[in-house]
Amino acid sequence: MRRVRPGVAATRGSTGETGSAAPRAAAPASSRAASPAPSRAPGEERALTSVAAGDRYLAQEGAEAQGGQPVDVPRLWHVTLSVSGEEAPLKEVRRALEQLAHDHPFLLTSRYAGDHAEIRYWEEARDLHDAAAVALRLWGEHRQTAGLPPWEIVGLEVIDRQTYHQRIAEGYGPAPATPVGVHPY
Repeated sequence: MRRVRPGVAATRGSTGETGSAAPRAAAPASSRAASPAPSRAPGEERALTSVAAGDRYLAQEGAEAQGGQPVDVPRLWHVTLSVSGEEAPLKEVRRALEQLAHDHPFLLTSRYAGDHAEIRYWEEARDLHDAAAVALRLWGEHRQTAGLPPWEIVGLEVIDRQTYHQRIAEGYGPAPATPVGVHPY
């Protein structure tokens, strides 16, 4: 016989009953959860208990109440990816970057030379870690499909939208991506 304090959930497999040591008849989990306990009088309602909300949920609820963004809503991140390697023909580099822009529609601008390139785009992600992870995979995942040179990533900057616009407003951030497209240095 196992006794359970009122208001505390019984562990899986226990009946939660204190007066009987006899086990219940085996039944599917769905019917077992939906059927009332045998010691309950007909028509008597089950007492419901709740689980305390975690810190993350409370923070999200508080942010939403104050008009802020929910915690897990994707945000926009400005990504600058720099790649470099051995010299490649400019026509091939340009064609490959144009194909990358076609495959990755959020690409803003690319600048290139025969031995290096810079790609700038907006990424939608939950947090900086996710945006950076996607950025670090971008070149390798599109290398074959776009025909990109076998260059390595030599630089990565990921900043949130607010920081990007603040830098632009103060005149010391990356120049706005104008004109959009693929351009030589």
